[in-house]
Formats: sequence, C-alpha cells, structure tokens
Amino acid sequence: MPHQGYMTIKAAAEAVGEHEDRRSRFIASIRRAGSEDEAAAHLAEMRALHHDARHHVPAWILASGAERCSDDGEPQRTAGMPALEVLRGAGLADVSCVVTRYFGGTLLGPGGLMRAYTAAVQDALAAAETDGLIVEMSLVTPVVVQIPYASYDRVSRMVADAGGKVKDALFAEDVQLTCAFRAGDEVPFMDALRTYAAGDELAHAREPRFAEF
Repeated sequence: MPHQGYMTIKAAAEAVGEHEDRRSRFIASIRRAGSEDEAAAHLAEMRALHHDARHHVPAWILASGAERCSDDGEPQRTAGMPALEVLRGAGLADVSCVVTRYFGGTLLGPGGLMRAYTAAVQDALAAAETDGLIVEMSLVTPVVVQIPYASYDRVSRMVADAGGKVKDALFAEDVQLTCAFRAGDEVPFMDALRTYAAGDELAHAREPRFAEF
C-alpha cells in the first residue's frame, strides 16, 4: 500500500477509448477497481456487453502493488502487456482496463497489435483526463469532534485553517462534526482544539484510510 497517495479513476465512472486499424476495432474501458474480484467483474461485464467480439484483453493494477494482464488469445505480449504499460506509465492504481477487439479480417502482426492496444488505452486515458475522471486518493484521517453550539463557527474555522474539511455535521444537544484531514494534518488541529478547550479532549481520530480528498 502506498504511503502518500495515488491517482485513480473516479468511483462509478468509466473512461472509454476506441482505435481502429485495418477494420479491426479496439475498444478500451477503464474503471476503478479496488480488488481482483472487481477487476474480474469488469471483465465479465465487457464480455457480456461485447459478446460477439473475438478478444477481451484485461489489465489491472491495485494500490497494494498487485497487477495482472492477459493476452486472451492474442500473440504473447502483444495485448495485455502494452495495456498494462500504459496504466503504469500514467501512474494509476486501483484501476481495471479491458480492451475489446473486433477482428477486421486483416492480420496486423505483433507490432501492429501492440500499437493498436496501446493506442486504445491511451485514448481512454485522454478521455478520462478531458472529462475530469482522474482523481487523487490520499491517506485520510477521519476525526470526530463533539462541541457546544457556541463553538461551531470557531472550530469550523480551525478545521479549515489546519487543511481539513468538515464532511458532516449532526446537530443534537451539542454539535458532532465529522472531519477529514490528510494523514498527519489532524495532529496540529487536535493540539489547537485541546488548547482552545482548556485541556478537554473534544476530538477523537479514527484509523487512516485511502479516500478522495
């Protein structure tokens, strides 16, 4: 698992690119996948959607460092590896890519196949950039704060000043704020809040996790 953060595709989004060479069509679909099972589900969905296509070439990279690709019947290292290399080169993780090929009747040769699979994935990534689908996942520490109503504005400013965000506010007998900080940034906020509250512990940090920030 990376320590700082990584780039990925926005949750529930899909980036699609298409490349054509001598009537063979190469359609690349890229989605967020946080596990091997999610990548397998993406592949199964593409096989069902394009059930009449000859090849469905998968490539995926997880934030854990695990990665895999397959040529799905294409000549060895002409399909899956080029797709995986494009994902690597873009610095993406927790992503699944499936390139579907409709055969156009003309053999493209190993070099032609490698160029075509590469181009399809590059087109999908370009579409992702254009549509704002590439997001940064950061190691985020959730912090829950319990404060009186009178302190709401002041503490909200303290959260912002420390680089955090108030994600949710629950107003009952007092106010419960659920905040998020990039891992490490919660420490000065909690120190400042402790000083403001004359030593009382009003905030409790939870386990850091990767999330869009």
